Amino acid sequence: MFKRIGLFVITNIAILLVLSLVLNLLGVGPMLREEGLNMPSLIAFAAVFGFGGSLISLAISKWTAKRLTGAQVITQPSSEQEIWLVETVRRQAAAAGIGMPEVAIYNAPDVNAFATGMRRNSALVAVSTGLLRAMNRDEAEAVLAHEVSHVANGDMITLALIQGVVNTFVIVASRVVGHLVDRVVFKTERGHGPGFFITTLVAQMVFGILASIIVFWFSRQREFRADAGAANLAGREKMVAALERLRLSAGQPHLPDQMAAFGISGNIGRGLKRLFMTHPPLEERIAALRQEL
Repeated sequence: MFKRIGLFVITNIAILLVLSLVLNLLGVGPMLREEGLNMPSLIAFAAVFGFGGSLISLAISKWTAKRLTGAQVITQPSSEQEIWLVETVRRQAAAAGIGMPEVAIYNAPDVNAFATGMRRNSALVAVSTGLLRAMNRDEAEAVLAHEVSHVANGDMITLALIQGVVNTFVIVASRVVGHLVDRVVFKTERGHGPGFFITTLVAQMVFGILASIIVFWFSRQREFRADAGAANLAGREKMVAALERLRLSAGQPHLPDQMAAFGISGNIGRGLKRLFMTHPPLEERIAALRQEL
């Protein structure tokens, strides 16, 4: 985890330095400084808040997931089903080269599962009671392998860091726009007037929506990778069968919005809504797996 975070931090420091350099070369940086906006300070402020919120959310993700779903961690298996769940995850985690995750069950009618956690060696894998009722052992094994693959791929960490990057750019861009509008349109000469705060708020909403498209795109791509990982851990046909089973459950209630990106399936979208889907359509995921057969 720390190697991945370190790489992202170094990469994004480089991006921010390049951004600052480009703005200076284009004359935007000096112009903004003359108008009272210190770009280095703004970029530093945006990076702290952009990454801070994202990493804090990741750090408490296991705690949050348990509270939102009511997931109960299996500390001492009390049934044959619980023994099977724990042993299956243990075997898959060893094959994937990660530490044993916590295994939990949460009470929900939908056929779903999720994985979360800040570290690959201390994650949480949870399945719904609806999934345990609807799926046979082969299908459930594939779903568990999908979630273990998310953990092994470091998807939760990477998603949080990408969110931190876009948060940083949204904060910087919205304040630059707000500053320019306040100076050019509202003719505020010193400090910031109401125009700055109103424009910044509107710009932050617009840029936030546009930036979220990038985050959702990554979320969809990681599902394909987790499907491929599950195919390696549990078998391609089992994963295809699990996705086919999920198709039959379309329209059922899904995880809370805060957890949507962590489930094995998500809501369906068409047209522009597709840009804001956390998961690719199940048909596309099945087709991608079958192409490898």
